[in-house]
Amino acid sequence: SIVLEAYREEVPIFCPAFSDCSAGFGLVAHQAARHGKPKVSLDSAKDFYELTRLKVKNESTGLFMIGGGVPKNFAQDIVVAAEVLGHDVPMHKYAIQITVADVRDGALSGSTLKEASSWGKVDTTYEQMVYCEATIAVPLIVGYAYHKRGWEGRTSRKWSSSLDKDQV
Repeated sequence: SIVLEAYREEVPIFCPAFSDCSAGFGLVAHQAARHGKPKVSLDSAKDFYELTRLKVKNESTGLFMIGGGVPKNFAQDIVVAAEVLGHDVPMHKYAIQITVADVRDGALSGSTLKEASSWGKVDTTYEQMVYCEATIAVPLIVGYAYHKRGWEGRTSRKWSSSLDKDQV
C-alpha cells in the first residue's frame, strides 16, 4: 500500500483535513469514550510546522496534487509559513494538479496554479493543470514516470528522519 511504502521509505504523510470526514467522527467518539485515559489525538498545527520545516530544508520543491481544497492549500502555504518563521524560501519550483474542478465558481479546488503564483507559492515555469478524473490521470502519469526510469540512480531521502534532527 502507499502508506506501508511511505513508512518503509520514511516519507511522512500529512492529512490536514482528517477530521473533516467519517474518520473524524470516529476520533470524536474515541476521545469522548476514553474519559481521561490516553487517546489518539491529531495535531494539524504540528503537521503544518513539520511540512514547513521540510520546505525550509529543501530549496527546490514540487507538488503533485490530486484534487484540491484544504490539502492543496496546505501544501502551497508552507512557502508563506516559512516566511512567517523568518526564512526566505523560493516558491515551489514544480507543480502538477489533477482536478475536475475549474475556475468558474471561484472555489479553492478550481483555482489555478497561476493564481497560487500571485501569492508567491508556486513558480509558473514548470506547472501543469490536468483537468481529468484522478483515477484516469494518476495511473497514466505514474506509469509514464516509472517507465521513463528517471528514479534510477537517485539517492533515497529519509524525510521523516530529517524532521527529527533539528528545529527550524
